[in-house]
Amino acid sequence: MKCPCCSEKLYKDCCEIAHLDLTQVKTAEDLMRSRYAAFVFANGDYLMASHHESTRPSKEKKSIVQWSKSVDWIKLDILKTTKGLEADTEGTVEFKAIFQEEGELQMIHENSRFVKENGCWFYIDAL
Repeated sequence: MKCPCCSEKLYKDCCEIAHLDLTQVKTAEDLMRSRYAAFVFANGDYLMASHHESTRPSKEKKSIVQWSKSVDWIKLDILKTTKGLEADTEGTVEFKAIFQEEGELQMIHENSRFVKENGCWFYIDAL
């Protein structure tokens, strides 16, 4: 199966690697893509684990999973990345996530901030 992150790779060669082992994520963009795929699959454990502890929502995994399951995920477009490469410790990824909710086409347009700590990338927040 193709990866839902729109990378044109197979899921097993793309985001599944991250979903099985967060330490295998090499760049901020890779983390962004894997988080999108986690929303598609309603993988709340991965969404929580990949969210930096300083900004991680408390007790919201259930509501995130419920919402993720209630929408039809259509497409992820990566618009711009700043830093966030393997040698960096911070970066941003601007993206658009398109989904359908209750019959209406909707979009999340965000510039997400990421940090790398102890060799592992984490989502911080939206700028």
